[in-house]
This record gives sequence, C-alpha cells and structure tokens, in this order.
Amino acid sequence: MSATQRVLLVTGGSRGIGAAVCRLGAEAGYRVAVNYAANEGAARALVAEIEAGGGEAIAVRGDVGSEADVVGMFEVVDRSWGRLDALVNNAGIVDVKARLDEMSGARLERMMRVNVVGSFLCAREAVRRMSTLHGGKGGAIVNVSSAASAHGSAGEYVDYAASKGAIDTFTLGLAREVATEGIRVNAVRPGIIDTEIHASGGQPDRVARIQDTLPMKRAGTSDEVARAILYLLSDAASYSTGAILNVSGGR
Repeated sequence: MSATQRVLLVTGGSRGIGAAVCRLGAEAGYRVAVNYAANEGAARALVAEIEAGGGEAIAVRGDVGSEADVVGMFEVVDRSWGRLDALVNNAGIVDVKARLDEMSGARLERMMRVNVVGSFLCAREAVRRMSTLHGGKGGAIVNVSSAASAHGSAGEYVDYAASKGAIDTFTLGLAREVATEGIRVNAVRPGIIDTEIHASGGQPDRVARIQDTLPMKRAGTSDEVARAILYLLSDAASYSTGAILNVSGGR
C-alpha cells in the first residue's frame, strides 16, 4: 500500500488528528503538505520531524474559512509538486460550551464558515485537480466529521454538531457526484479523542471527566483516527466511497 510519490494535503495538519495523519501519511510514502492557519512553529516542527525520518513535507499557511487562502494553499502545492492525490479535510473549530439561546450570530457564522464552507472549498479545489473530467488522474478525499453529528451535542455544542452533520451529507453527495471521475470521497466520525480541541472549547478536563461513561471506558487517540483515515485514502479501500466510518469506541 505504498503511496510513494503521491501528494497528500492535510488541512489543520499542525496538531491533533491532522498531525497524526501527516506523520502516518509520510510513513506510508506520501509527500505531505501540512496546512496551518496560525501556528507556524508547530507546522514547521512537524515538517522537520517528517524530513528527519526521511520523508518529504512542506508547511502551507491558509485559513480554510477564506476562499482566497484556500486557493493560495492549493497553488503552493501545485508549485511544489505539480500534483495532488489525496486531501484530508481535517481543519475545524469548536467554541465554548453553550446552549443555542446563548449563541451569537457571529459564532454561528464562523462555525459554519470554517467547518462547512471551508471543507467545501478545499474539496472543490481538490476535485479540479483530481477529476478525470478536468484531466486529472483521480484521487481520494477524507472528510473529518464527528460522532456529534449523530447525537447532537445538546446543551454543549449544537452548532458544532450541526456543522458535522452537514459534512456527513456533503460526503455522501460528493462521493456520488464524482464517482465516475476517479475520486473516492469518504468520512470518519471520531468520538471522544484526547486532543487539544476540548481545551479550545473551554473544557480541558472533558476527557478525564467523561471517559468512564464511554463504552470502552477511555478516549481514543489521534493515531487511532489517523489509521482509519489512511486506510480510506489507500488502495485497500478502492471500492469504498460515500462511507462514513465511526471511530468512536462504540459511543
């Protein structure tokens, strides 16, 4: 399943699940574009780590919530390697715990712009490069959804859950739209994963607080999610498109 010479772009690749995908992708032989929005130091450190291990990687700045940034990000990949074979739509945000009647319009607009529109824009640029309709050689896209899309995150993050529900629907629709053009589109739905996102949502202790309520009595790891993503990108999943794979420990 070597991906030697193939090019993988991971949005939000400097930390958490994204960074784990970058590492495993490099180990599998991909040349990896590590996208970051603000933390240049983390992205460049990850690139250095991949290069020290014999891999090839670049750091690419871009806010997926900005169409101009997304276009520029893909143009950097074009100039660097002249091809794109795989995209992982991983970049996303969560906000502080709140009920809907406490949420501002600005929060809701930002949530949908980054988590939904950003994934659409990145997939659009990938399709323009991968689709045989546009002269491409095919490829694979994996969208990072969330188990929250199925249970709704009532009283915590209904906006985040709804944005991930949109990603589920988008995955199914785009998979069918480009199925005859050499592109497979799938998604993973992580459950409670031990990453920095919980602190971003104002609950740094969330994993420790709720892990005993989970079916497996523990949170998942970024590597466990990344391995599922690498499988869906690989030729081993050649007949899988429109699939949504739960990586949620039974939650």
